[in-house]
Amino acid sequence: MKVIFERIRWKNLLSTGNVWTDILLNKDQTTLFLGKNGAGKSTLLDALSFVLFNKSFRGLPLPLLINSINEKECIVEIEFVIGSKKFKIERGMKPDIFNIYENGVLLNKDAAKKDYQRYLETHILKFNHKACMQIVILGKASFEPFMKLDAADRRAIIEDLLDIEIFSSMNDIVKSKVKDLKIQIDDNKIKLDSTSSKIDLQKKYVEEAKKSSTELIEAKKSQLLDEEVSLTNFMSQAVLKEQDVATWEYMIQDEQKVTDELKKLQNYYNRIDLKKAAQEKVREFYVSKSSCPTCHQDIQHDFKDQKILDADREIKSYKDALDQMDERMDKLSFRLEEIKVVKNRINHHKSEITTLNASATQVEKHMKVLEAELEAIRNKKVLSDDMLEVSANLLKDLEFITNERKELTELKKYYDVAATLLKDTGIKTKIIKQYLPVINKMINKYLSSMDSFVNFELDEEFKETIKSRHRDNFRYENFSEGEKMKIDLALLFTWRDIARLKNSMSTNLLVLDEIFDSSLDSEATEAFFQLLELLKDNTNVFVISPKGEPMADKFKNVVRFEKNKGFSSILNNEG
Repeated sequence: MKVIFERIRWKNLLSTGNVWTDILLNKDQTTLFLGKNGAGKSTLLDALSFVLFNKSFRGLPLPLLINSINEKECIVEIEFVIGSKKFKIERGMKPDIFNIYENGVLLNKDAAKKDYQRYLETHILKFNHKACMQIVILGKASFEPFMKLDAADRRAIIEDLLDIEIFSSMNDIVKSKVKDLKIQIDDNKIKLDSTSSKIDLQKKYVEEAKKSSTELIEAKKSQLLDEEVSLTNFMSQAVLKEQDVATWEYMIQDEQKVTDELKKLQNYYNRIDLKKAAQEKVREFYVSKSSCPTCHQDIQHDFKDQKILDADREIKSYKDALDQMDERMDKLSFRLEEIKVVKNRINHHKSEITTLNASATQVEKHMKVLEAELEAIRNKKVLSDDMLEVSANLLKDLEFITNERKELTELKKYYDVAATLLKDTGIKTKIIKQYLPVINKMINKYLSSMDSFVNFELDEEFKETIKSRHRDNFRYENFSEGEKMKIDLALLFTWRDIARLKNSMSTNLLVLDEIFDSSLDSEATEAFFQLLELLKDNTNVFVISPKGEPMADKFKNVVRFEKNKGFSSILNNEG
């Protein structure tokens, strides 16, 4: 369904002030926007990009779109018709606004803002920003020509144009279903393995129940005997280790006594060491002083010698005592180290005793199990009614799970076939292959109309081959800016024709920004106007140019922009 854009208006957008700039989009077949650089004529591009896709055409951060003088109430509104439905989009900043009206009724806004935007692109416009930039707008600022896109982006645009992106959506759905199916198959395998294992255990039990009672009894007795030997071995080892622990604990009964004695000796040692230090200071005083520092009287030699002698005697006494205590503390410390080694042995043995006791407990539990099994065999008990019922139910479950697996496997075959068809190399490639000759023919028709006599072809991987009259091969990058512009224009018109044929992204609007000002020569410009004449009456072309005055008479309508006191506005509208 074709999108007919009827009207757009904005205020406080870029250099536009707090007065509405109103543009009718379907009034004239061709419209020229004239004005000096900075007059605001290219604001239309940002207005379209912002109101439809919440993006800046020039790649600016969105807050920079707000007029820097007024700094608020930046609003853009656009009206368009699709079939019998009339839509209006309102989008703004400071305050934040995003409304979609259908036939005057506001559409539900319960969804998140990005989901509301996705609904606009997917269910109403049915094209996204990248596709719009290829079929609606061609310009210098922020425009990325089709020929500069990578293969994936080229494919995405052509798929949108041919309206075959549904296969990509279907492929995503199939992938999701295959993923879910794989989970179901894995779950089925787990259930199948589990049920089969249970049945095998049941069969094994039945076989064992059918064996000779004597053989089973002897086997259980032999196992019991082995377990008894193991139990005796564990218990005897534990007893021996407990005896060692008792002996070692007896050997280190003096631990506390040694610790206390060492602590007391250390305290006593510290006090004597302090006294020894005090006597050493007294001796040092009498050795170094010949007069009293307090009363300044001379110290008699006999008195001084006697004091030094007394100090030496005290120092020797203290030193002898300290040496004796050092010797005793060394012995006590050595004893504590011995005790520490013994305690480590005790802890290691206790750990081993715990392990042995745990092993003995496990053996005892196993022996009880063996004794119960032996008792059951002696009583000649076979499968109970309950166990027979369980066996029957297990067989039913196995049959159901097996049939379910067959159905899942069969379904997986269908999904695998669908996935193969929906890959890029499947149905989409076949459709694209059918359209490529048509696309290439259209591109070359438009190139020829602009006197660009090259043969241009896109292959199935969307790589271009460009040959001159002499069949020389060229790349897009080899051409001058003017020739590149001709190729870009040819592609633009081709995409619009394909969109109109497929009714996928058809629209009345075409905006060309400054394409005459540097790239196209006079002949190419004249050829371009001839191309415009070939367009249908319901195509509305807007050309933006600061140097388009000489060609103004070729347009049905001319809109002149000016900038006054920092604000852009429409000077006149000659249509």
